[in-house]
Amino acid sequence: MTDHAITDRAITNRAMTDRTALPAAAAGNARPAKARAPARKAARRQARTAYALLAPALLLMAGLLILPLAAIFALALTDYQLGAQAIAFIGIDNFKALAVDPVFWQALGNTLLYAAMVVPGSIGLGLVAALLIESGTSLRSFYRAALFLPVMATLIAMAIVWEFMLHPTFGLVNAMLGVFGIAPHNWLLDKATALPVLAVIGIWQQFGFAMVLFLAGLVSIPRQLYEAAALDGVPGGWERFRLITWPLLGPVSLFILVISATRAFQVFDVVYALTKGGPSKSTEVMLYSIYTEGFEFFRTGYASALTIVFIVLILAVTLIKKTVLEKRVHYA
Repeated sequence: MTDHAITDRAITNRAMTDRTALPAAAAGNARPAKARAPARKAARRQARTAYALLAPALLLMAGLLILPLAAIFALALTDYQLGAQAIAFIGIDNFKALAVDPVFWQALGNTLLYAAMVVPGSIGLGLVAALLIESGTSLRSFYRAALFLPVMATLIAMAIVWEFMLHPTFGLVNAMLGVFGIAPHNWLLDKATALPVLAVIGIWQQFGFAMVLFLAGLVSIPRQLYEAAALDGVPGGWERFRLITWPLLGPVSLFILVISATRAFQVFDVVYALTKGGPSKSTEVMLYSIYTEGFEFFRTGYASALTIVFIVLILAVTLIKKTVLEKRVHYA
């Protein structure tokens, strides 16, 4: 057989092999495609089911959060007054008016001062109460329930009780101070004492919430750490608290700090019930200013601008928590 014949036969065999292999390869590729089709259908079905389950929550979020926020932003750029037939676009004029409004700056300062008193006071008192209850051996459930009651109580009703207790003539507070020879004082009508008194009421109302969360954090700390500290010669009391308890309470403390600050900025009930922002605007706070501008003076556009500033204030607290404080917290 010649070389040319051998070459021709090899070419023919290779062509026949390629023709046979091509359908087989196509069939091999078709099988995975057919196998993947049901998986894609199942994934699409799961996605449709997920969207259907999310739809009620998304609709509620849109109706209760997103749309009202959009309406507030839109109204802040107008001169709309509640009940008025006409409305005009005025741009950022409401924000310019805020910048030169002394009442706004006083309300902002009072809100920050109130939060500066209530937040550390409620957190500190809640931590002390939690440590005392956790270290006790009897009536722990009673103390937990008793100290948590102010959190559950309606603050507007409790404010009325506090109003009677602070009454300048027959109030319980002045009666108790009279035992020590201190003259009666009109606490709510004195510019120097009105806001601190409201802060004391806020601390009384909030510290039970902090106490319950601190108790949960204390229970979660492993006892073995205290035993190991004792073996290493760490003295009890303050040193164990500084080296073990407080660092491991970091996540709980951060959460309490953010929630307490947010609730402090939202103070309204006690101001409305006890002082109405007085005397001489010394207890005017942001939410009360929004209420008076929107529902007493009917300046809806101006109240919307105030609301945007208030929202930015809350977002700033959250941002500080996320970017600054959270990096210093030890997560076990």
